[in-house]
Amino acid sequence: MNSECFGLAERLVDRTYVQQALQAKQALTNQIRVLLEHRKWPEEGWDEATVELLLHELALMDSNNFPGNCGVGEREARVASGLVDRRHFRLGHGIGRSGDISAIQPKAAGSSLLNRLANIFALDVIKLAGVRAAAACVLVPMATGMGIVLCLLTLRHQRPQAKYVLWPRIDQKSCFKAIKTAGFEAVVIENRLEGDELRTDLAAVEAKLQELGADNVLCVYSTTSCFAPRVPDRLEELAELCKKYDVPHVINNAYGVQSSKCMHLIQQACRVGRVDAFIQSTDKNFMVPVGGSIIAGPDEKFIAEVSKMYPGRASASPSIDLFITLLSLGRSGYKKLLAERKEMFQYLSAELSRVAEEKGERLLKTPHNPISMAMSLTGRATGHDGKDVTQLGAMLFTRCVSGTRVVAPGSDKDIAGHTFRNFGAHHDNYPCAYLTAAAAVGMTKTDVDAFIKRLGKVLGKSQNRSDEREGSSAGAAEPEEQGSVESTADTSDCSDER
Repeated sequence: MNSECFGLAERLVDRTYVQQALQAKQALTNQIRVLLEHRKWPEEGWDEATVELLLHELALMDSNNFPGNCGVGEREARVASGLVDRRHFRLGHGIGRSGDISAIQPKAAGSSLLNRLANIFALDVIKLAGVRAAAACVLVPMATGMGIVLCLLTLRHQRPQAKYVLWPRIDQKSCFKAIKTAGFEAVVIENRLEGDELRTDLAAVEAKLQELGADNVLCVYSTTSCFAPRVPDRLEELAELCKKYDVPHVINNAYGVQSSKCMHLIQQACRVGRVDAFIQSTDKNFMVPVGGSIIAGPDEKFIAEVSKMYPGRASASPSIDLFITLLSLGRSGYKKLLAERKEMFQYLSAELSRVAEEKGERLLKTPHNPISMAMSLTGRATGHDGKDVTQLGAMLFTRCVSGTRVVAPGSDKDIAGHTFRNFGAHHDNYPCAYLTAAAAVGMTKTDVDAFIKRLGKVLGKSQNRSDEREGSSAGAAEPEEQGSVESTADTSDCSDER
């Protein structure tokens, strides 16, 4: 309703009440006006009613919602289900055009405006988190692995003769498969064991650059956020190497936005050397559904080329999700989440260290990893293939503990033609089995307390089984257990009472 409509309403309702309603409406409209005028992520979060009002106004700007619109094309944002239509706030045209995912759609001014604002917010949050050198970013409707593929394919146009990607090893399948999917040959650089930590072997990276020839290397593909005991790569030194040899540098920053340490590493790498792009997940950093990633970098032209590499239009869902979430949180709300995550990291570290000592284990010393931590499992029976110790992960999962990883020696895996020894450990010969846990954004003290309590009980049961096996007579066969870990009567307990 505009001012004229409110004036007409005064004929039906007392003028005092109508004017009060008009002032409230003008306050909301002014909030939207300030957003569009300043084009910045708001300091304070918006309430849901105001966010919904803006989404409704944006939807009315798309042609499929025009009164009397006659669509005669093959793509007119026709949605058969009303439930689906409401799920997407009637924003059915998606984002981008066939030649550029960032392009404006003539038929969808509202969707295009929302996407522009979502990308503005994304760049603001990256700078807020610590990478002030970021000049541009693009939000794409694909998870981190495919976002990396898009960057590698963009680099192919710049370096058509290159076929190798130098990759300090990190044992996550999607990271490695991104190289293969893009059509390149991965040169795996093994990590150096320094104390408990697994760190970048800079000498090996430089040796490979010299051996293969810099012109034949598409890029160095490094990592920040990762599972302990691996720690973020030595980004500054790698960036300096890339600058020295004129080789592109792509950084997998999957869940690093939530860590000031990871973002500082990227900022410093941009300052002292070469960084072409760094890619981060929307769901891992901003608590939205899976399906989006943000590709950012210090060079606007390169990010623009990445945008043009995406073929066709794209789903607007990740843009809508991030837009709503960041608008609801505001800068202050997200900063509060980041501060709380740091507190949870310290709390989880202290509690995991305590339970480790109680069970005869120890928290591995990985001070360079700001998100993940690992506890040794040296006192558990492992067998020749590590099966016994890895059952701990299954025992935790059946007690509704998700996200932990149990890694034991002896598990080799072939991925896209490459065999990784001791896959999961980021190293051919890590000296002990271990369990990881991460203090990620959104974790609460309740989560930590429940995890520690259930872990303590599971470790106790596991130790009892180990003692029983050690005490059994040599060669005596044990009865086969029912289920993958425990008897079926004990496989779906999510309470803390057992």
